[in-house]
Amino acid sequence: MKILKFGGTSVGSVESIRTLLEIIKRESASGENPVVVLSAMSGVTNLLVSMADAAERGEDFSRHLSQLENKHFEVIKTLLDVQRQNPVFTKLKIFFNELEDLLNGVRSLREITSKTRDLVLSYGERCSTFMVSKIAGQYFPDAVFADATELVKTDSTFGQAKVNTELTEILIRDFYQQHKGQVIFVTGFISSNEEGRITTLGRGGSDYTAAIFGSALNAKEIEIWTDVNGMMTADPRIVKKAFSLPELTYTEAMELSYFGAKVIYPPTMIPAFLKKIPIVIRNTFQPDFEGTVISHQSKPSNLSIKGISSINEISIINLLGSGMVGKAGFSGRLFSLLAREQINVVLITQSSSEHSITFAVNPAEAEKALKLIEQEFELELQAQKLEQPKIENNLSVLAIVGENMKQTPGISGKLFHALGRNGVNVRAIAQGSSEYNISVIISHTDLSKALNAVHDAFFTDLKKTLNVFCLGTGNIGSTLFKQLEEHREFLQQHNGIQVNVVGMCNTRKMIFHPDGLSLTSWEEELEQKGEQVDLAGFISQMKAMNLPNAIFVDNTASSKPIEFYETVFKSNISIVACNKIGNSASYKQYKTFKDTALAHGVDFYYETNVGAGLPIIRTLKDLMMSGDQVLKIEAILSGTISFIFNNFKGDAAFHDVVKLAQEKGYTEPDPRDDLSGKDFMRKMLILARDAGYQLEPEDVQIENMLPQSCLDAQSVPEFYEQLKVNEAYFYGLKKQAEENGKVLRYIGVLQDGKVSISLQSVDENHAFYMLSGSDNIISFTTDRYKERPMVVKGPGAGAEVTAAGVFADIVNVAAH
Repeated sequence: MKILKFGGTSVGSVESIRTLLEIIKRESASGENPVVVLSAMSGVTNLLVSMADAAERGEDFSRHLSQLENKHFEVIKTLLDVQRQNPVFTKLKIFFNELEDLLNGVRSLREITSKTRDLVLSYGERCSTFMVSKIAGQYFPDAVFADATELVKTDSTFGQAKVNTELTEILIRDFYQQHKGQVIFVTGFISSNEEGRITTLGRGGSDYTAAIFGSALNAKEIEIWTDVNGMMTADPRIVKKAFSLPELTYTEAMELSYFGAKVIYPPTMIPAFLKKIPIVIRNTFQPDFEGTVISHQSKPSNLSIKGISSINEISIINLLGSGMVGKAGFSGRLFSLLAREQINVVLITQSSSEHSITFAVNPAEAEKALKLIEQEFELELQAQKLEQPKIENNLSVLAIVGENMKQTPGISGKLFHALGRNGVNVRAIAQGSSEYNISVIISHTDLSKALNAVHDAFFTDLKKTLNVFCLGTGNIGSTLFKQLEEHREFLQQHNGIQVNVVGMCNTRKMIFHPDGLSLTSWEEELEQKGEQVDLAGFISQMKAMNLPNAIFVDNTASSKPIEFYETVFKSNISIVACNKIGNSASYKQYKTFKDTALAHGVDFYYETNVGAGLPIIRTLKDLMMSGDQVLKIEAILSGTISFIFNNFKGDAAFHDVVKLAQEKGYTEPDPRDDLSGKDFMRKMLILARDAGYQLEPEDVQIENMLPQSCLDAQSVPEFYEQLKVNEAYFYGLKKQAEENGKVLRYIGVLQDGKVSISLQSVDENHAFYMLSGSDNIISFTTDRYKERPMVVKGPGAGAEVTAAGVFADIVNVAAH
């Protein structure tokens, strides 16, 4: 035999009651008729509380009473045959008249006791259960309504009554024997004392009623039917990737429930726990879903933790002082005081030096606790053996739970790494010796980010979500979006990564969406829904969203975003920069960015600063990390200049080749920005700094390849005219190289801590001789690669390869 308990949403509407009846029919057909425990219809308990409060204030409650009547009467009119309706209407009308008389009395006195409040609240369960039992009578002729106030006996602690288990079990067994074989519908939540006065069982009372009946009747299992698919790994409203757990032990379920999982209230499990009766959490609205089985022992699981739970609002009180050190009984005195005054302590942590105690309480009780402590320890405070206790508010508790934690090393490390990586500061830590639970107290504003970050860290079968904020939607930015969309499936299947672009910005507009923007229609969304751009506002909104695993991607060539890099790092957000201005300005700024990223445990990747998609910076870092000594670096790091000199041969004129490069989109609008070597200088400077040299831009020696008249031209057309005027100069350079069997190359060299960039002629023995198109090439001469240097070669310009480099950097952030 099973106990089926249905919550408020399960009896909250015509459709849900129809589903409830189908579930009972299916259960009855498969075995013994169940005992059905029902809550009040959804919203009714809150309505009754509002009516009681209104009556206590002397206000009119008739509108709420009419609403209550209509809610029940509409269900009866829809689900009960007409000829059966009158007796049910009559009984419910009697209930509502009694309730009205009771509330009129409260309004006259302007006072409501806890005894009267329990009586008011009892009408919710009595009305719903009587109504459903009569509707069920159409399908189960022997359906019987059981008022739990006649069966569940308690003390007189109104609002949170304690059950007289021995007497209650006798009464339940006798009633069940008298109605054996019938479908029994029981009112949840309510009970009565020895005098027959109605009491209530407190929070989770209907679940508690189900557990009491299950224990008394030695039920096979207790099914709790609610509106969720069992117990989840985290709160699905906050963690979108939370999933249902098939099994939990009683201990795991209690730990999760204590720390905020609303599906079941811990004390309600105790009767089932003592009899080892399984509790199954099922979803009324998805009855075929198997839900979560909570039992004495669960099957072995490969999950290191079972779930992550939280308490949204908590306050902590800190006691500090030498008066506690070695003082036997101090903690007992403190916590006995709080227990006497009914103040519930959620979490306790004490330093091993005994110099401080921190404990967490409900925020509503924090001030009361503080005053009690000040009174109790008045002498110690006056003697300055204790410092003035302090309250800290706006905090939350996050707890990870699971029986496997005690046999899995590294659980704490993984938890604190996930929190630290995302900039979540831990105010206090508590862990029991059983190792079923590790709890941390954090800022309330960080709770959502922390829950998502920790969930990603522990449930590795799921995809890790990266939240990307993109600056720049030009060639590189738009190509990156295309690549991310095209490779979405591949990333999820092979890298376990889901990239959500949650914010984007160009020179005109910016837009955000916490669940990710569409990468197929982003242009329309940005244009139609985007707000006017404000770079400082973009950064502020990014910080305010406070998302886990956040990455700021700078695909611009502007100096303005650089001003915000440091504050972005300090917000524990990684940066992927295509923009090379930040790393090629002063060495002090370069060092500040590196140090700040390191101090806050985030990444700073900028592979595309030097070679677009070529792995140049990564190769240099790997060489140095493995202990190799870099002796010399030679490089051609300008795709534009590479293209020009690869095509400046035969009868081609220098003027025509530069013009062709511009037409193909290889040069800046003014080709002198490329031919001056300034961009090349920035790349060589970044390489030198990554190689360990503290160089400034002025330390790089650049040989100018253009005659002065070309540099002095007042416009681009005039510049091209000067190239024609100086054609003999360029022809002479080419002819001299060809006569010696060489080719012209614009080469950067890093050697002995010095950087130079010059136009050189190289022969066929040189690694740079065979170069084509706009390829870049770099040669590393090291202790290990002395005779034959390591060479990296490939396209050094173009939106596709540069976006691919940014893409790779984003994936590398995920690896950390």
